[in-house]
Amino acid sequence: MAQPRRSPRSDQCGIVMVTSLLLLLVVTIMALSMFRSFGIQEKIAGNVREKQRAIQAAVSTEQYAEWWLSNKSNAPVAVSAYSAASADVSCVAVVDANTGAGQICNNTLASNGISPTSVPWAIGVAYTPSGLGTLAAPCTTGCLSSDAYFDRPRFYIADVGSYGRSGELYQVDAYSYGLSASTVSVVESTVAVSCLVCNPGAL
Repeated sequence: MAQPRRSPRSDQCGIVMVTSLLLLLVVTIMALSMFRSFGIQEKIAGNVREKQRAIQAAVSTEQYAEWWLSNKSNAPVAVSAYSAASADVSCVAVVDANTGAGQICNNTLASNGISPTSVPWAIGVAYTPSGLGTLAAPCTTGCLSSDAYFDRPRFYIADVGSYGRSGELYQVDAYSYGLSASTVSVVESTVAVSCLVCNPGAL
C-alpha cells in the first residue's frame, strides 16, 4: 500500500509561524525600550532646562546686587568713608529690592549660621528680575517666557573688610529657583568697591 507523499512545504509551516512570533517579540521589546529611552531623555532635557533657568535667574540677581552695591548703596566710591545710608547693619529680615530697598550686612551668611546652599534664607534681599514671574505672582507684562519660577530670587551682601587704602570687599551671594523647589542654583562673588578720587577729609 502506497503511503501519501508529504509536501516539504507543509513541514515548514510550523517553523515559519514560530520564527515569525519570535521576530515579533524581539521587535516589540526593541520598540518598548526605544519609547522608554525617549521618555528618559525628555526628563533629562527638562531637568537641564530648569537648571539653566535657575542659574540664569541667580546670575541676573547677583549682577543686580553688584550694580546696586556700586551705584545705589552709597558705598565708598567717591569718598573714603561710609555715609550713614551705607553703614553695615545686622541683617535680621528680608527686604524688597523692587521697592528700592537694599542692605549691606555686617556679617556673612555663614557667620549667621546659615549655609548658602540651604534655601530659602531668612535674611537678605528679595529681588524679581524684569520679566520673571513666580507661581504666586505670574509675570503679565514684559515677560521673558510664559514659565513661572517657584519663588523670588534672593541676594545677600556682606562686608568682609578693607580693600587697599580706599575700598571695601563685599561677598555677594544669590540664589534662584527653577519651576520647582527641588531645582535651585546658588552663586557667589567677591566684589571690591574702591574710589578713584578720594577725599580723606581734613588734614
